[in-house]
Amino acid sequence: MKKGIHPEYHQAKVHCACGNEFTVGSTKKELRVEICYKCHPFYTGKEKLVDTAGRVEKFKARKEKGAKITVRKKTEKKAAKKAKKIK
Repeated sequence: MKKGIHPEYHQAKVHCACGNEFTVGSTKKELRVEICYKCHPFYTGKEKLVDTAGRVEKFKARKEKGAKITVRKKTEKKAAKKAKKIK
């Protein structure tokens, strides 16, 4: 291995949003996480909705917007067909 090209390796202290703290090896000295093994639904067996930055709301908004556009396009197409028939 070449010297001077690799980052320093530290024993990092990890702080979770649930209050749990533990140490791991990392290139950073301190880490802050939202979910750890103590509070993650996979490890705890408890169902918990993990919604980071409103992803569920963003998805619902996109879905509603897409449905409105689809309906509008269909009505515009029908109106265009009727207009052609009248001419």
